[in-house]
Amino acid sequence: MQHPHEPPVQQPPGCGKHVPGGGHGGGSGGAIPKGPVVCSTVCGNPYAGLVSHLRAAWLSGKTRPLEYRLAQLEALGRFLEEKKQDILEATALDMGKPSFEAYFTEILLCKNELNNTLNNLSHWMKDEHVDKNLVTQLDSAFIRKDPYGVVLIIAPWNYPIHLFLVPLIGAIAAGNCVVVKPSEIAKNTERLVAEVLTCYLDSDCFAVVTAGVQETTRLLENKFDYIFFTGSPSVGRIVMTAAAKHLTPVTLELGGKNPCYVSDTCDVQNVARRVAWGRFFNAGQTCIAPDYILCSVEMQDKLMPALREAITEYFGPNPQESPDFARIVGDKQFRRVRALLCSGRVAIGGQTDEKERYIAPTVLADVQPCDPAMQEEIFGPILPIVVVADMDEAIDFINARPRPLAVYAFSCDSKVVNQVLEKTSSGSFCSNDTLMQVTLTSLPFGGIGKSAAPNLPAWGRCDRVPGLSHQKPFASLHRG
Repeated sequence: MQHPHEPPVQQPPGCGKHVPGGGHGGGSGGAIPKGPVVCSTVCGNPYAGLVSHLRAAWLSGKTRPLEYRLAQLEALGRFLEEKKQDILEATALDMGKPSFEAYFTEILLCKNELNNTLNNLSHWMKDEHVDKNLVTQLDSAFIRKDPYGVVLIIAPWNYPIHLFLVPLIGAIAAGNCVVVKPSEIAKNTERLVAEVLTCYLDSDCFAVVTAGVQETTRLLENKFDYIFFTGSPSVGRIVMTAAAKHLTPVTLELGGKNPCYVSDTCDVQNVARRVAWGRFFNAGQTCIAPDYILCSVEMQDKLMPALREAITEYFGPNPQESPDFARIVGDKQFRRVRALLCSGRVAIGGQTDEKERYIAPTVLADVQPCDPAMQEEIFGPILPIVVVADMDEAIDFINARPRPLAVYAFSCDSKVVNQVLEKTSSGSFCSNDTLMQVTLTSLPFGGIGKSAAPNLPAWGRCDRVPGLSHQKPFASLHRG
């Protein structure tokens, strides 16, 4: 996913380390240290003391009881409710995120995960009794769900609350102690998380570290029992290399270029509205957004006026003035996305404003596979259209490239949809809509190949936690 997560530029403030005399757990309002809390050991690593502190708490068994896990999860619910306005304001300051988008993705979806976990956790924690053979009939055989221990969550900037909180919900549910490293690119959200989150959680077991590239490199030198990273493939390689030194299992959620095939047999207006919504949501800075369209030249001609109409319906005649259209998160990201506008020809949009980090909802026509927009995940409000002769050519085009996080297919013919589903490989598949698969807590989320590199099922051995369940190659959602 390009979530251009560059590892992490700031000194780590107190970050959830226990403050003697401060309150913990359940939002009792313990004091948050004002300066860095670091503990140098013989090895000289500034985070070794923090990790050791959490490991001692985990070894004490404090996080294992159901009641403890439920209390911490309920505290997260209070965090979402009581700090709702702060979250909306921080994400608006960081990237102009519209209040509806921020509420839906950063708060509502997290509440859904949280409620699902609270409702099912006691069942998930139960021992699973298994079949016995003839010689073990008088014995007891079962699978017990064990937490990993002390785990690390490194989150990106594009959904700065959602993409650390959902993994955190799973980690708490499975009985782990956790270090959370929010993205320093979303500065206001990072500050909010660092200052507030550990007022709600037990600071003996949960820590927030704010860090830049150098500091995160030092953080990764410590032994963790599991690492969950969301970000770019280039940084994912760094994380995996660091984890390999300790044989630490890793889940990497990296994204990719998600193709969207539009057949000649479809409702053009419906396709345009749903693709425009999915592509330009959060100004295109969404890992599962449709990255480009594959269609015939005839369908391209039909889609253009329909896409223009949909963009105007959503954002008005001048999207720059719309309260419902976000901005690019930073100057570096803005320049990278703007450089992709040279691909093909600009059919819709194309306007930019560097001062505001604004790039208009843009559609590029007649894009060639060798064009810059097709060489990397766009991660911005640009939608290229690549012309193909038919469905078979579209499938070949998809399969000739790294497997994406999501594949989308639009057609009134279920046979066409099923052909694309059966003949391509991706983390998820959604027909006749976009993004909606991520709203279901019942579906696993993850990728395959370069889009993600999971190698173990969840935070707790043999455990099933929402958002961190076993990564299946396909999760399909069909909408008529």
